[in-house]
Amino acid sequence: MMQAIMNVVLAVIVAAGGQGIGVRPELEKMVEGKGATAALARVSDGDRTWSGAVGVRDIKNDGRPSPAGYFRIGSVTKTFVATVVLQLVDEGRVRLDDPIDRHLPGLVPGGEHITVRQLLNHTSHLYDYMSEPGYSTNRWRGEARFRSYRPRELLNVAFAKKLPDDGGWHYSNTNYVVLGLLVEKLTGRPYGDEVTRRILRPLGLRHTIVPGDRPGVPSPHAKGYEPMPRLVDATRMNPSLDWAAGEMISTTADLERFMSALLSGKLTSAASLRAMRTTVETGAGFAYGLGLQAYALPCGKVWGHSGELIGYLTFAFRSDSGTSLTLSINPSTRNPSTQEVMGLATKVFCKG
Repeated sequence: MMQAIMNVVLAVIVAAGGQGIGVRPELEKMVEGKGATAALARVSDGDRTWSGAVGVRDIKNDGRPSPAGYFRIGSVTKTFVATVVLQLVDEGRVRLDDPIDRHLPGLVPGGEHITVRQLLNHTSHLYDYMSEPGYSTNRWRGEARFRSYRPRELLNVAFAKKLPDDGGWHYSNTNYVVLGLLVEKLTGRPYGDEVTRRILRPLGLRHTIVPGDRPGVPSPHAKGYEPMPRLVDATRMNPSLDWAAGEMISTTADLERFMSALLSGKLTSAASLRAMRTTVETGAGFAYGLGLQAYALPCGKVWGHSGELIGYLTFAFRSDSGTSLTLSINPSTRNPSTQEVMGLATKVFCKG
């Protein structure tokens, strides 16, 4: 099995014309330093592509992870949802500066003063339901991880509390639960069906899934773990607690294709893409647009989104020159550091 995978990776490297854009040494160092049990990466630079995987598929039974493996993408789901909302803006069915109360009357407290744009860029000041104990898919929840949740149940948790009136930027998964309901109100179809109809099918993203209540991850995949303090298998879970804020599953190749299509203007109008790339400062190490994060590297800016869901970390970045890095990490006894991840990005985008 290992030899077959190495043959595939070697073929990709040869087709790419060399190893210059690969990040295998950095990924192996991350695994050796207990920052990951497995890591998958895909790097594209013009006509060259490198794809690889390191670590183990299963810490009990070993086995090598597949570079084409599936993983939970967490909050990268938000970029798919934001894209659908901006397509609806292009169709004239909603405006970015519409108060959400115009389309979902009475749903959101103070909704007459909260705009669609503010939901998209997390300036709505709505409390994040995932801040409540037992409501975060980034933490171990025992048997409760198989429970099914409905969007309005999550909003009831969120709306029971308020953020302090500090005027700051606050990332809140609640925003994208509301946006998922907005998509459903405007289209009359489940938000996942709209993501599939408008993005997955047109782009041929056959390995990207909106799972709903299904707890498993398709094969092949590397298992996700949580230190308790020993590593516990957290792969299977019902992701409905994330819903439109983070439930989707994908692969590095599919995420690369999606980000490339979006950021090259193939999924929205030029005006909507400009709006998506209009950012607010966050104080969190990135600027935030409408479902997009902007990261400043020594050589310039990259766009995309990161995601976290217990057992899985995802990073999907692309520069305006067309270089991309898509990374899935299965954390080990610690999460990889910001320095490790951004070091990878700097190598890829700054060529060294």
